[in-house]
Amino acid sequence: MPFRMGPWEIALILIVILIVFGVGKLPQIGGAIGKGMRSFQKGQRGEDAEEQEEEKKPRKSARKKTTKS
Repeated sequence: MPFRMGPWEIALILIVILIVFGVGKLPQIGGAIGKGMRSFQKGQRGEDAEEQEEEKKPRKSARKKTTKS
């Protein structure tokens, strides 16, 4: 018999999360989860996609700083 989560189970989990972490920490937790999901998706796409992104970015030209004496 597969376990299916209904609205009461989801509400209970959310209440426990609020009690454990508090309202102030929720935005930080959400941001961390979002960053983790983005990095996971980048990993799923593979290193080729990362290399292509780097090629699209314009490279800064190396300029020598000159000092007046």
